[in-house]
Amino acid sequence: MNFKTFETERLILKPTSEDDATFIFHLFNTPNWLKFIGDRNITSVDKAKEYINEKMVPQLKRLGYSSYTIITKQDNLKIGSCGLYDREGVEGIDIGFAFLPEYEKKGFAFEASKRLKDAAFNDLGIEVISAITTKDNLPSQRLLEKLGLKLYGTTKLPNDEKELSLYKMERLNNAL
Repeated sequence: MNFKTFETERLILKPTSEDDATFIFHLFNTPNWLKFIGDRNITSVDKAKEYINEKMVPQLKRLGYSSYTIITKQDNLKIGSCGLYDREGVEGIDIGFAFLPEYEKKGFAFEASKRLKDAAFNDLGIEVISAITTKDNLPSQRLLEKLGLKLYGTTKLPNDEKELSLYKMERLNNAL
């Protein structure tokens, strides 16, 4: 199957595949990933391959979108991940993003997330985008608000006691 790749002025967003396992291993073990998203027990490149094939690829095949590896056009470097996730316990499709530390605070997260948000509403037929973040992840909260999502309240994911901030945006009027 051939899945859609998206582009911005500086970035390529391509569906994450097994070829990205080394990158995913590094990203999932960065301090901010572990602090704000959580430990996914990706202890090796082989574990990253398993995670991609068990968690990302099935949704990609089922819905046509999932996790995207973010690559710079200038240097062809893998710098982050942005995705649209059909996440249990979250109404609508969850948008999420994470970048290697050296690529944070450079506008890449907004650029990639905005492109994916626009694709969700205009190309993929998604009606509601949601986002969850820990209450102390202020940079993510600011980015979600810049994208146009509004704080909707709090939620807890299944089998997790941590209360998360919940943001939402509806396609029709781009606000809830």
